[in-house]
Amino acid sequence: MALTAVFFGTPEFAVPSLSRLLDSGVGVPLVVTQPDRPVGRHSVPMPSAVARLAAVRGIPTEKPSRLSGNAELAQALAQAAPDVGVVVAYGRILPAAILAMPRLGFVNVHASLLPRHRGASPVQAALLSGDRETGVVTMKVVQELDAGPLYLERRVSVAEGERAGELSTRLASAGADLLVETLRGLEKGTLASRPQEGTPTFCRPIRREDGRVDWTLSPSEIERRLQAYDPWPGLHTFLDEERVKILGLEPGPRSQRAPGTLWLEGERALVAAGGGESLSVTRVQRAGRQPMGGVEFVRGLRSEPARFS
Repeated sequence: MALTAVFFGTPEFAVPSLSRLLDSGVGVPLVVTQPDRPVGRHSVPMPSAVARLAAVRGIPTEKPSRLSGNAELAQALAQAAPDVGVVVAYGRILPAAILAMPRLGFVNVHASLLPRHRGASPVQAALLSGDRETGVVTMKVVQELDAGPLYLERRVSVAEGERAGELSTRLASAGADLLVETLRGLEKGTLASRPQEGTPTFCRPIRREDGRVDWTLSPSEIERRLQAYDPWPGLHTFLDEERVKILGLEPGPRSQRAPGTLWLEGERALVAAGGGESLSVTRVQRAGRQPMGGVEFVRGLRSEPARFS
């Protein structure tokens, strides 16, 4: 009889894992995902990326607003009778009653080399920290956040200038492969877990306001934020009261100007940063307009130098 798994997951990062499970022959009798969330200017409720894939593949889906004491969810899980549970970026800690249901427990796919970057934003945390290497692990789920023993890991080099969206895509694919390998090992009884080693670091959920540039930071810190916050929430600043998205930056020369000062120097649009340094602004987007080059942007201002805030 084929291995069966109930799948808990929500965002795009979890989609390759669910897809790979199905393609590998693992039975998925039930998917659990977050409730539909308002999206866009008109706040229309939309299903999660995992819910959309489950609908296409014809898998029954639960979208509980709460987990503990949810009799309907407990009944659905009992009827599914999975051999194992899988969690990939679901967004909530599972209660003990749910963790105890599958005979092989729950396996989590996490996008960092634990115990480094436990928490909700490991990809962004790796980029903000300037890590040159990160990776993905599978672990046994326990009730403490990302603290369970590890099954397998795969290390991934971070490319120069790589942004969160690109790195997340690569890690999601690697995690999907690692998940199938882990489940096969558990099914055969050939895979054992090992404790996490080292001092944990933690990362919180990313907030929209995190994307606002603090021009007093060093150029390297600002560039790491550009990498970490692409595609969401994106890096932005203000010119007077107008919100301006920062899409591209490069290192600039030394400068004694006040942080945030924006000026032209030859064929470069420069903005002063902390520590007497500057950055070259290569691409921006004004509110309601198409992206444009930094030089074109500065030349279109009424006065120069100007000041970002």
